[in-house]
Amino acid sequence: MLIQKIVQELQDIPEEKLAELYDLIHYFRLGLGQERKQPRIPGLLKGQLDNSFFDPLPEEEIQRWQ
Repeated sequence: MLIQKIVQELQDIPEEKLAELYDLIHYFRLGLGQERKQPRIPGLLKGQLDNSFFDPLPEEEIQRWQ
């Protein structure tokens, strides 16, 4: 049974790492709930882009991203 394998693996994890593992499992489980509630529908954005969308960014804006 898979749950027994998981428990067996958990027994070999050092005590000082259990908090990290708990966080991983906890947030993974919370994410599963989000997936069911909000299915992602891929596709293109509706509407049109203004031509200014394609203008180069000002140098000061580029510097903020570096």
